[in-house]
Order: sequence, then structure tokens, then C-alpha cells
Amino acid sequence: MRTALTELLNIEYPIIQGAMAWVSESNLVAAVANAGATGVIALGGRDVEWARNEIRACKELTDKPFGVNLMLMADNKDELLTVIIEEKPAFVTLGAGNPVPYIKPLQEAGIKVIPVVPSLKLAKRIEEAGADAIIIEGMEAGGHIGSQTTMALMENILPEINIPVIVAGGIVDGRGLAAALIMGAQGAQMGSRFILAEECKAHPNMKNAIIKATDTDSVVTGLLSGHGGVRSLRNEFTDRYIAAETDGKTTPEERSQMAKGTNKLAAVDGDVVNGAVQVGQGLNRLTKIEPARFIIQEVTHEAIMEIRKAKRLIDLI
Repeated sequence: MRTALTELLNIEYPIIQGAMAWVSESNLVAAVANAGATGVIALGGRDVEWARNEIRACKELTDKPFGVNLMLMADNKDELLTVIIEEKPAFVTLGAGNPVPYIKPLQEAGIKVIPVVPSLKLAKRIEEAGADAIIIEGMEAGGHIGSQTTMALMENILPEINIPVIVAGGIVDGRGLAAALIMGAQGAQMGSRFILAEECKAHPNMKNAIIKATDTDSVVTGLLSGHGGVRSLRNEFTDRYIAAETDGKTTPEERSQMAKGTNKLAAVDGDVVNGAVQVGQGLNRLTKIEPARFIIQEVTHEAIMEIRKAKRLIDLI
């Protein structure tokens, strides 16, 4: 498959494995890259030494392009930026802050810059600042979410932006990739599907909880209290947190303390009762654990078949 994204990153398939805190590391990223797509090491919550070691480890496992994700709300973002510039991954995705000041320094180091944007206004600003591409992510995604759906973002942004746009949020199979491409995107970013990759080090309890879940089993915490929405599977933690948002007595600081460390608790420690199992809404298609290369092969095959079906509709006119 050839799109502006595959040309930009020199990859075979227009799929980015999204950055997922605590589980997107060198083993998974290299497996995705070796299969012809590309992956992203998640630096959220990590220190400088870990970041440097993981980038180097990934280079040992693959000679294909891969990226890292820099969360701009991280206290150590400037130190991580220095490591990124020194280690030179192929690209960087930026989120949770203003990416504009980071675009030129990264590009001057030979690194492509792909910010995650939640609105057309910011997308235009990022394009004008010279970003190489952008990612738009709908509220169907797992983890931190915005206020627009994936479809709304595609409708609002794709016709207005000239640099490559990658779509994310609830995309777990080839039909989602095909829809994004037909709408005018140049690729898709997928996170949740890759949690179930054999190479992903997410705790087996987390993987099994996702496999057992159905389409109505995710909830969003944080929206009611203005803390910022986070999508996870419903469990005892999310019930407690949502109750605290509306009880009229739990302070924002207390709610922040309630949520602190819950992502790691589920992803690393395997506590899927008191931890946050962050996953998107495409749950009914997340049914099995398989190698990353199988995921990419299946997704691309499905996408090609769906695009061919769409072409037949034109042929009938």
C-alpha cells in the first residue's frame, strides 16, 4: 500500500502502532516495524535513562523506521527531548501540550515531527509551523481523549489540511483503515489492537480483560470534573472515580490521587479491578492474542478488500 505516510516514513503499510504508556517499548515497536508498519515507544512516565536504553534496544532489534512519543506535560520533557535529538529515531509524535516550539529543533536533527491534534484550529497552526504530518484522534480511543469523535474529526479536518493526516480513535481492523483512507487520510494509528500482540508486554490479566469485554464495557473518567477524559474498561476503580466526580465532596486533588498510578497498576501489575485498563471502543474486534506481523497482515488485507468493494460501487454507476 502506498500513501503519503508510507512515503514520508519509508514504510510498507500506512499503519502506526500508537504510543501506550507502560506497554509500548522496544520489543513491540521493533516487531511492528519489522512487519512493514511502524511503531512508537511511549516515553510517558519514563526517565531519561530508560528512554535512551529503549531507543538503542529498538535499533538493535530492527533497521526499520520507528518513532517515540513525547508527552509535553511531562516534567522531564526537556531532558527527554535532548535524548531524542541525540538518539535520532525516525520520527516523534507530540501530545498533551503545545508542539510548535519543538518542531524545528527536532527537524534540524533530522527527525520527522507528527503532533497529535484535537481540532481544526490547532491542525492549521501545526501545518503552518511546518510539521511533517499530524495525527487526529477521536474520543473512541483508549486513554486520554478529546471531545470530538473520529468521524467528526475526519469531516472537519481532512478537507482543510494539506500535510499527511493519520487517523486514530477506535480503529482496530482493516475496515477502519479503509474508511480513513477513503475519507482522505494517509494512514491510521492503532493502539488497542497492538495490546493483544504477542510481543506486547502488557500483563496477561489486562489482555484477558480486553478479550472478554464487549462494546459497551468502556467508560470515561474525568470529564465530569474537568480533569480530562480517560477511556478505560469499567471496573471497581472507574466506578469509584465516577462516583467521586459527582458526590460534591471529593476534591480535585483527592481525585487526582485516586487516579495516580492506576494505568501502571493494570498494565504492569495486572490489577484489572483497581487499575485503569485503558483501551478504545472497538472491543468486539479485540478477541485474540497473535504476533504483530499477523495483525498487520490481517489489517492490510481487510483494508484492501474493503477498498476494492468501494471501487465496485463506482463501477455500478
